[in-house]
This record gives sequence, C-alpha cells and structure tokens, in this order.
Amino acid sequence: MIARTIRRSGSILSVAALIAGAGLALPNAAWAQDAKPAESGVKAASDLDLLKDFVHFTRIARYDVAAQVGAELLGRAIKPQDFVKLVDGSGENQRFDETVGRAMRVGSLEPIAGGLYKLYETGRLAAARDPSEITENIKKLTGTVQGRIRAATRLKAAGEYAMPQLLSALMDRDNPALRSEVQRVLVEIGSQSVIPLATAMVHSEPAQAERLADVLGLIGHRSALPFLADLRTSSTVANVKSAAERAINRIDTGSLNAGVADLYLALAERYYSQSRDVTSFGGEDFQLLWSYNPASGLNMTGIRTAVYHEAMAMRLAERALTIDAGNKQALGLWLASNLRREIQQPQGYENPAYPADRRDATYFAVAAGAGPSQSVLARAIDAKDTMLSRKAIGAIERTAGSGALTAKLGGTTGDRQPLVEALTYPNRRVQYEAALALGASQPAAPFAGSERVVPTLAATIRDASSKFAGILARDTEQYQAIRKILEQDGYTVLSRGTTLTDLDGAISEVPSVDLLVAVDPNPNDVPALITQVRGTTRTAATPLLALTTAESYPDLRRRYDSESSIGVRPLATSPEAIGKAANDLVLAASGGPIDADEAKAYASRSLAVLRDLAVSRNTALPVDEAVLPLIKSLNDSTGATRLAIAEVLSLIGQQRAQVALMDAALNASGSDRIDLIYKVAASAKRFGNQLEDRHVRRVVEMAKGSDPAESTAAAALAGALNLPNADLIQFILGGRAQAAK
Repeated sequence: MIARTIRRSGSILSVAALIAGAGLALPNAAWAQDAKPAESGVKAASDLDLLKDFVHFTRIARYDVAAQVGAELLGRAIKPQDFVKLVDGSGENQRFDETVGRAMRVGSLEPIAGGLYKLYETGRLAAARDPSEITENIKKLTGTVQGRIRAATRLKAAGEYAMPQLLSALMDRDNPALRSEVQRVLVEIGSQSVIPLATAMVHSEPAQAERLADVLGLIGHRSALPFLADLRTSSTVANVKSAAERAINRIDTGSLNAGVADLYLALAERYYSQSRDVTSFGGEDFQLLWSYNPASGLNMTGIRTAVYHEAMAMRLAERALTIDAGNKQALGLWLASNLRREIQQPQGYENPAYPADRRDATYFAVAAGAGPSQSVLARAIDAKDTMLSRKAIGAIERTAGSGALTAKLGGTTGDRQPLVEALTYPNRRVQYEAALALGASQPAAPFAGSERVVPTLAATIRDASSKFAGILARDTEQYQAIRKILEQDGYTVLSRGTTLTDLDGAISEVPSVDLLVAVDPNPNDVPALITQVRGTTRTAATPLLALTTAESYPDLRRRYDSESSIGVRPLATSPEAIGKAANDLVLAASGGPIDADEAKAYASRSLAVLRDLAVSRNTALPVDEAVLPLIKSLNDSTGATRLAIAEVLSLIGQQRAQVALMDAALNASGSDRIDLIYKVAASAKRFGNQLEDRHVRRVVEMAKGSDPAESTAAAALAGALNLPNADLIQFILGGRAQAAK
C-alpha cells in the first residue's frame, strides 16, 4: 500500500500523503510547510502532486488528508490561469470536476473545494476573456471546420467580453464570410449580445444601425425591444425604420404599438428586480456597462454587481423620462434605484455610473417631493425592502405636510397610503420612523390608521432596544443550543415551534421578530418555508437563518447566496460562527438590531413629538392614548429621559398621569425630586388638583421641611393645588417655627 501510494502516477507525494498512506495519524504541527530536503530527506510536493493528492484522498473518503492537501494547494496562491493549465495538463480534468462536486458536499471540505473550483473557473474565464485570445478565435471562424467549432465555443464562453471585437468583425465589409460567421456566433451568444449591440445601434450611422437591428431580431430577446422601438421612432431613414420594425415583429408583434417610454420602463423594472435574463454573470463580482462612440467603437466598463442592476435601471428610466418627462412611474423607479444604489454600494467604491461628486440620492428624492417618495415607499413595502423603506420615509418626512403624508397615491399604485401602511411593516425601525413622520406633521383630522401612531411612539420609549428571535427546531436539544447562542447576543427567544404556525401566538405578542432560525430543516421544505415566512404579515421582512446538514448546505447556499435576508450555514458551525452569521444577516437585511444609543435617540425624538402633540392638543393624534406606557416608562427611566416623560405626562389631563408624577417625585430624591415636583405643579396648573389626600399631606410636610430648594418646590406645588386655608395656615405657622429656631 505504501509503495503503491508513494509511486502513484510516477510522482513523489507530499509528507501528508506518505503518512496517510501508511495509515498513521497526522501530527498537529503545520506539516504543510515544505521541509528542507537536506533536513528531512523528503522531496517537497509539487503543485501537481498536491492536485493529484487532493483528488485521490477525496475519492477514497480520507477527507482529513484531502482538506490539508487542498489547503496547502490553495495557500500557494497560484494564479488562476496557471491553475487551469495545471488541471488541464494533468489529465485530471474530468476527475477534478467530479471530485470537487463530491467535496462540496462534505462540510469540512466544502470551503476548500469551493476555493479550488472558484480558482479554476476564474482561470477559465480569464483565458476565454483575454482580448488576444478573442482576436485569435475570431480569425479562426473562417478556418477549418474543427477550428471554427472550437473558436465559436470559446467566443461563446467569453460572451459579453467579446462584443467589441465581434462588432468590429461584423462591420468588416471586406470579409463577408467572417461577417456571416460572426453573426451566427452573436445569435448563439444570445442575451449577452443584446445590450452592447443595442447600445451601438442607437448611436450608429444608418447602414450599421440597419444591420444591427436585423441581428437583434434574429437573437430574439425582449431586452432589445425599447432600443428597436426608439430607433424606429427617431430614425429618418426608411430602411432603418423598416429593419427596426421587422426586428420588433420577430421578437414580439404586440410591442409594435407600445410606447417607447413604456418599453424602456418595462426593461428598467426587470433590471430593478434583478431578473436572471438581464444578469450576464450570475455569481460574479462584476458586470459590464456599455457605451458607444463611432470613432472608438464599443467600450465596456466593469461595475460591481452590487450596484449594476440599479445603474441599468436608472439609465433606462432616464431615457424613459427624456421621452416622456411626465412619466411618474419612471421617476419613482429612478429614485428607488438611486436610493437602493446608495444602500448597496460598497464603502469606498468609486462607482463608474455614479461619480463621487454627484449629489447623494436623498437630495433627488427630496427635490422630487412627497408624491414620488411615497411611490418609492410603496415599492419598498411590497418588496419588504427594509433599508429602502427607511430611506423613503426619511425623504418624505423632509418635504411633506400632513395632508401629503396621508394622501392616497392613486394612479398605478391604487388608493394606497404608504406611510400609513408602514405603521404595520414587520420591522420596528420602519414602524417608528413612520410614526415619527406622521406625528411630527400634526395632522388636522383623523385618518385610517391614525390610532396606531401614538402607541407606536410610546413603544419606542420603552421597547426600542429589545430584540426578539424565533427558533424552528424539531427537538428541544437543538432548540436549547441555538437559544443559548442567541440569548448571549441579547435576544429574547420565543418558545420553541416546529413550524411557523406553532409560533403564531408568541409572534403576535411582541413588537416584531428580528430573526428566525430554522434548525435542520428538510432541504426540500426550505423554499416552502421561505414562502410561508414572506407571506406572513408579522414575519414578511424577518431575516431567516437556515442551519442545515453538510450534504444539503452547498446546494442551499448557492440557491440563496444572493438573498440579503436569507442565510444558510452548516449545522456543524461553531456557536461563535452562528452568532456572527446571525448578526451579519440581520445587519444586511434591516441595518442590524437597534442598539442602546439608537434606542435613546428614538425615545428622545418620540418624546419631542408627543410633547408637541400634547401642547397643540391635537385631536387627530390624542396623546392621552399613551398614558399607560408613559407611566411605565417613567418608573423605569432615569435622568433626562425621565424628565422628558414627566413633561409629556404633565400635559395629559388624566388623574392617573398626575398621580404617577407625584408618586415618582416621592420616590425620588435630591434634584430629581425637585424637578418632578415642578412637573406635578405644571400639571396642577393646567388641570387642577387631581392628587390623592396622601399626596397632599406629603406636599404640606415637604413645604415645611428644612431643605430650601425642596420646600420651595413643594410650596409652589401647594399653590398650584389651590389648597384650602386650613392647609395654608400650616405653612405660615411652620414658617414661623422654622424662623424661631
């Protein structure tokens, strides 16, 4: 066995392979560091040795050795194109693909196998997309039959990256045979040909535009429709108009009578929703933006995938607005795309579609006014896009009066009141910010949903920083293990449920659920679970973390990797890693939990709004509805927050508010007691004496006390209470007694 392992494939294996072949345990030391031959007598493993070792040990299920061999190979930082040459030249091509697929289903090997696979795929793409290779392959399109087939295959692999050279060849009037072959390749490339060719078409001279229109018609992809319709409308050349019409008719006869702006808007919506058919390089970090100049031809610019779809949606919406300046739907889509771009743009990234010196997205949202921002909010609510909802509310609050805040949108959005809808959105930040915007607007009359505003404002004072999580687990042991992790991160964990329906009661008793964790769900049931979570009002925006088996993990991760509100991790993940995954998921989906500083800020803003509503005695949003939560918060708070709560209570004409203020004053001491006594006095001046006899007796006692500041405050309160002469004489006599002493 040892000899066969040592001399397999005629190569000398790594130290790890020798040890494993002999059936010995691997040491904990970093064996992967190549030993010096003079010291160990063992030749350092080559890259080819390690590759073959990884394939061999994975296939015989020695995953421990395969993991270490693979880690060593990755650690050598081989260039992607060199790694492709290594694999392709080793004779292990097919076995490598099969082995990586098998390793991806083994928890301990998955990250290593994924790294090797990505290295190989990156190398293959780099080779296919190399400009010199593309040029050579285009030349070979008119060579031998086998050469043409190989060249076409490689050009299709290059896809969009081959477009500049393919377009040049397509327009080569001196080589009709090449033009014919290039056209065939462009059609076979399909959707990736459309945007670059369409971009060139609308800026080309008539003969080229006519040819490109015909090619786009042959490709038959709907993404070409707005550009063809634009060309058909704007061109004054009969042949060009006819070519555009032929192409439209070939793709979709029904679009012949559609408005050009509407077609651009429809395509922009597909980009905004990130449809797969408008995403050229799924799973890659970069996409391509296109421009065309008759002098230099097609030009491509790499752009981060995180902001690519927004850039294209904005570009198409801008064209729709140029054609139809009054198109409100196009304006709303542009604003939503720009706000989402700002949310998703990586920090420090120089976006080629949105220069750093351009105004921020909120500037344009505010400038557009409340109506368009309300339509953005409606879009965000429908998509359960928490971050965009908050951005839209922020813009609305800056510009809208009370009437605009609660006005129905009408039009394509129907009789909707997005800001009012936001009061029941399944995320507390959105609820709080909607309530703050509505409360600050001082509405003149009640509206549908107005009864939720004041209770929501009151809730921010007491519960803003609380975090709630639900766990779906089949057994108690799994539930308790995850519960411990989440409680260490500050979550209040709901009782266990095996299904989402089991948690209905518990979910209804909390403000919102910040996180759901599904432990070891059946992989086939995960899509249905996600649909159920998204279709349930109280959890529609709640991020879901699925902890699944090692075998199911790779497929589920790939399926949901692009979803910001869904996370997938192996069951065997460490508690620390699960906690981090949960925090990262909540951060991406909703901006993270509300921390203590943010909760304090929400409380301060809410108290200011409640105070203003109370001072104005607003009948649409009566502050009296907040009296009970305010009393509870008064007893639990301290310092400036407590005094602000006391001020609001002093503006509420209910006996329980005045009694609660006096009880709080009696339970306090020093300057806190004095400040609270003055708040009781303010209440008494507004609403008269509503205190109980026990309170009055204590006021008289304090007024006769030795502390000058406290006794003066108590005397002021006594005056505000308008006490009878029998009580007042005690102050006079008490004052003489104090003077005599």
